[in-house]
Amino acid sequence: MARISLKSCHRLAVSAAKAAGRLLNGFRGRELAVAYKGAVNIVTEADRQAERLIAEMIRKVYPGHIIIGEEGGEMAPPLSSTAREPIWFVDPLDGTTNFAHGFPFYCVSIGVEVDGRVVVGVVYDPVRRELFSAVRGRGAFCNGRRLRVSSTEKLDQSLLVTGFAYDIRTSRRNNVGHFFHFSLRCRGVRRTGSAALDLCYVADGRLDGFWEMNLWPWDTAAGSLIVEEAGGRMSGFDGRPYDLRVPELVASNGRIHEEMIGVLRLGDRIDPRMVGEPEKMTGKDGRA
Repeated sequence: MARISLKSCHRLAVSAAKAAGRLLNGFRGRELAVAYKGAVNIVTEADRQAERLIAEMIRKVYPGHIIIGEEGGEMAPPLSSTAREPIWFVDPLDGTTNFAHGFPFYCVSIGVEVDGRVVVGVVYDPVRRELFSAVRGRGAFCNGRRLRVSSTEKLDQSLLVTGFAYDIRTSRRNNVGHFFHFSLRCRGVRRTGSAALDLCYVADGRLDGFWEMNLWPWDTAAGSLIVEEAGGRMSGFDGRPYDLRVPELVASNGRIHEEMIGVLRLGDRIDPRMVGEPEKMTGKDGRA
């Protein structure tokens, strides 16, 4: 591992996330200039200004480090895990659509990777002023309170969360089928619009599990470490160890993880013959 002070990186990530959060809050109630990166994928001036602020703060302290931001502020090879310098994965505004509509659920996410492992994760919710953070091997916290995942034992007692990618209108793999299958097998499924906060809510036991596809490293770097340090489990859809550069993710309290993997094995497809007849899919006892 490259020689680096995790304490200093954590301190900087916290300062940068809070500074970006204050900047984002300054845009609340103002008319925003919105640009489109796709049919429904938008970016605002707030995203760009927040990313520029974070990048400037990092460069001032660590000029040689690599910064990979969602809005492309400074792009090194984005999928390389062999970089010789630490990589900062920055999502300056996770939940842009929420933010643009005045829906108060969004955050700033900053993760630091060293030698292929995320070692620092910070997620800041400027609306609720909740700072979620973790340093590898030292636990996860929210505003100084230690985080622990939930103790829910079974999927049918669980509250889950997911999201849908911006290409939902055009991709045949769009998570709608998975949403259908899980909805028949758990207590409820939420869709909040911020993967980083979803992961933090799993870490804090507010939610029991999360799955999503078509994610980028800046979406999950910070939150994945926070879940792990809170005692949760991370993996791919196939149950293999979580890989930051594979765009499919399952996070849970660990207890319901195998059940979640089992549901994902059903595939992202809805059989129209099953709609309205869940007993054919779940069995008489309601279980998968």
